[in-house]
Amino acid sequence: MTLIPIAVAALALLSGCISVPPDTNKAQGPDFAKAQHAPAIRLPADAWPSDQWWLDYHDPQLNGLVARALRDSPTLTVAAARVARARAGVTAEVANEGGRVDLASSLNRQRYSSNGFFPPPIGGAWFNDASVSLRASYDFDWWGKHRALIAAALGETNAAAAESAQVRQTLATSVVQSYLRLQMLWARQDNTRALIAVQRDIVAGRKTRMAHGLISADALQSAEQDLASLQEQAARYDTDATREREGLRALIGGDAAALNDLARFQPAPAIDAVPRELGMELLARRPDLQAARWRVEAQLGRVAASEAAFRPDINLAAVIGLDATSLGKLLRYPSRTPLLGATLDLPLFDSGRLHAQLGSARASRDELLAEYNEAVLDAVRDVAREAATLQGIAKEAEAHAATLDASLRLAANAEARMKRGLADRAAVQQARMAALRQRDVDLQLTDARLQTQVALVRALGGGYHATAPALTQSNTK
Repeated sequence: MTLIPIAVAALALLSGCISVPPDTNKAQGPDFAKAQHAPAIRLPADAWPSDQWWLDYHDPQLNGLVARALRDSPTLTVAAARVARARAGVTAEVANEGGRVDLASSLNRQRYSSNGFFPPPIGGAWFNDASVSLRASYDFDWWGKHRALIAAALGETNAAAAESAQVRQTLATSVVQSYLRLQMLWARQDNTRALIAVQRDIVAGRKTRMAHGLISADALQSAEQDLASLQEQAARYDTDATREREGLRALIGGDAAALNDLARFQPAPAIDAVPRELGMELLARRPDLQAARWRVEAQLGRVAASEAAFRPDINLAAVIGLDATSLGKLLRYPSRTPLLGATLDLPLFDSGRLHAQLGSARASRDELLAEYNEAVLDAVRDVAREAATLQGIAKEAEAHAATLDASLRLAANAEARMKRGLADRAAVQQARMAALRQRDVDLQLTDARLQTQVALVRALGGGYHATAPALTQSNTK
């Protein structure tokens, strides 16, 4: 009964002889007060993306494709397996903490050597040996090593969960971008076909005029060259659309017939939105930042465990057992074999390895923290760049709207003049060509706006929001 006081006294005495190397690098986390986009960047709405932000495009086809990708993607299955593995790591670390109870039993028959330690009649005879024991041990975790390892495992679990959310976000934005790009390629392809139809009329008209000697062969060849250029452009759009379609099919994990029923749909951009303030909220909204933060938290636990390894450790063990040379005597009182003991572990001659281990853990912590700080700056930069791009596209589209409207009016006026006999067909054709080319510019601006909107959604976290338990679990350390 005097083992515990003696062990505690020895622990207190010896712990004063062990010193943990000082931590000279006091790396700091990011300054979220500076994590803001420029005040000049303003979009029509002040909002973070919703969880299903793609619904704002009001396209049932798109909604179905995203749902299918999020349901069937092998990438998400891999991410879920990583989360499960991390959770198993937490369970294992918790199991190593505190007390442990084991039941052991054995039954043996052995012949003792006639020339061994035991003389006859024991030597040279066969004996049975039966035993059963209940063993209990308890690790007091004086310096918090196990608690630190549990905190590290929790950090890895939270990081894996955040990375799974990041995979989900990346998949959703990739599907939306691919679908919108495909639809805009189809729209530009249709517009190019309309240009080709008008250009064919121009070529036919010039052939007729050349037959009457009204124009030279150069004018006809120029029109035919323009037609060939438009046909080349249409073929390029067809190739790009096929490639994009196959990319979209791969994203949703579909077979060769998965997109056979995909119909043309002119996507309308959603309302451009960016939060007025980012700051700390950006941390909760970006799953990649959450993952980076939890990697740092996990490494802090490993650093604490490495520091605790410098301290002496004491464990208590107790065994209550029975041992006899026959089963008939096993359960009798004289067969008892109680044991009470304590172990003291003091790393007196292991300082080199412990210093190296602690130095590596601290260096990894500093590296992860630097990467986290960089990730925060990159996230703010991404938001600012995409928001500024949207702001610029809005101004460009507003200016181009006047040009497009003017070209459409000119085409309509030319049609009206031709009906009254005040303009020839060539003038109408040129007006139509001009209007269709301005329409193509409008489609390019719409495509750029759609792609940038999705990129901004991705930069803002894609509707992710860290749950309250995940933000506070590190306090269990």
